[in-house]
Formats: sequence, C-alpha cells, structure tokens
Amino acid sequence: MIDLHCHVLPGIDDGPKTIAGSLALARAAADAGVRTLVATPHVSWHHQNDAEAIGGLVEELRALLGAEGVELELRAGAEVAMTRIDELDDAELARLRLGGGEWLLLEPPFSPIVTGLQEIAQEVRRRGNRVLLAHPERCPAFHRDPRMLGSLVRSGVLTSITAGSLVGRFGGTVRRFALRLVQEQLVHNVASDAHDLADRAPGIAAELEQAGLVPLQEWLTEAIPAAILDGGPIPARPALASSGARQPRRLRLRR
Repeated sequence: MIDLHCHVLPGIDDGPKTIAGSLALARAAADAGVRTLVATPHVSWHHQNDAEAIGGLVEELRALLGAEGVELELRAGAEVAMTRIDELDDAELARLRLGGGEWLLLEPPFSPIVTGLQEIAQEVRRRGNRVLLAHPERCPAFHRDPRMLGSLVRSGVLTSITAGSLVGRFGGTVRRFALRLVQEQLVHNVASDAHDLADRAPGIAAELEQAGLVPLQEWLTEAIPAAILDGGPIPARPALASSGARQPRRLRLRR
C-alpha cells in the first residue's frame, strides 16, 4: 500500500517528538503493509514548517530506515492549511507537493462554516498544482453542505479520508458520513493520517476490511496514490460487487 498522509517526522508538528518515535511509527506502517509512506507535516499558522525543514528531516529518517533495515520508501510532502495558501509563493507550494508530484494535500478548517474553499482550491490549481483534499469527512462544513464537496470533486479535486474515520475512531457521525461519501463516489483515497502508535496508529487495511471495503482497497491505497505520486492518469473507480461488501447507506445530497 501507499500511505499519502502520515505525520511521521520528529519534532515538527503534533507527530512523534523524537527520531526514535518516528522510526517506531515508520516501522509500524511497514508492518501494516505500507511500502511507500509520504511524510506530511502540518504547514499551518500553528506549525509554520517549510519545504527545506521537511526535506532535511525526511533525509534523516530515510537514512535511519535504511540503517535499521526497514523496507519502506519515504517521500516528502505536507498537509497545507487552506489558511496559509496566500502566504506561500508558487515555488514553495511546488516543493510541498506530495512526493515531488503535481498534487498538494490541502487541509480544510475544522469549522461548521467555511467561506471561499472553492475559490482557494481554484487558486491553488491556477498556480500549477492539483488538489487532494485531506479528511473531508471530518470537516463540519461538508456535513452542513455536502453539495460543496460534490462540486469540488466535479471540478477536479480528489479527496483522501482517514482510515480511522471508517471504523468510528472520530465518532459515529464522522463514521457514517465517511461511509456515505464512499457510497456517493466522493472518496478517492484512504490514508492513515497517523500521528503515533496509540491513538493515531498507521493502520489502513484492517480498517478497510472492517468497513467492508476490501473490493476498493487496491484502488484506494495503490492505484490512486501511485497516480498521484507519479503523475499518471487517475484510474476509474471499480464497481463494488453486489455481494461480499457491506453497502453503506446512500447519502442524499441536498439540492
């Protein structure tokens, strides 16, 4: 699997505090079946990281993984808060893309009312980036108005939900909304968004199995993320079989 969203770097945001903690988190990801991991520290007003600092820590952790014999490809990226977009120049945004590709992981705010998100996404694209939206299932604004998320997807934005959301780790409301978004074909990737080994561990496959989404696992965790990292065409979503996978209740988008 390819994990596009993981807070694995040490001392840079709300992930591990030490390089030893980073190594343990990366090792757990590899043990859980991840072969490529993208380090995506926050780039926000609270965590004012930049591409240079991120790149240096990726190199340090990559060297340690090699020395310890952990078979895991580590790439650089970032989770960029939409509130920081105007403050970052084009060159910096390009350096913060996932794995050196075309896609920027954009984080919406955790607030019930969001203004200008569609305009910001359009501006990010106008500046030469493609947009992967982080954990929309946890954004209250999309709960209020799921039509906004549908509009973003139709405009070319892809979405990445957190594996733990599918099994209730962020509450029942988020779980139900995440499953409905999958049913409505508004989800393109499932990532761990891991921060630690306790509350935010780097699991993906087990959560997909528990949610009854094994038929989509290869598409969600390999085909789509590989296209995002390597610049290939986005593969079409396979159809869910009528049997063998639980079908989440359909989300009725308000008109």
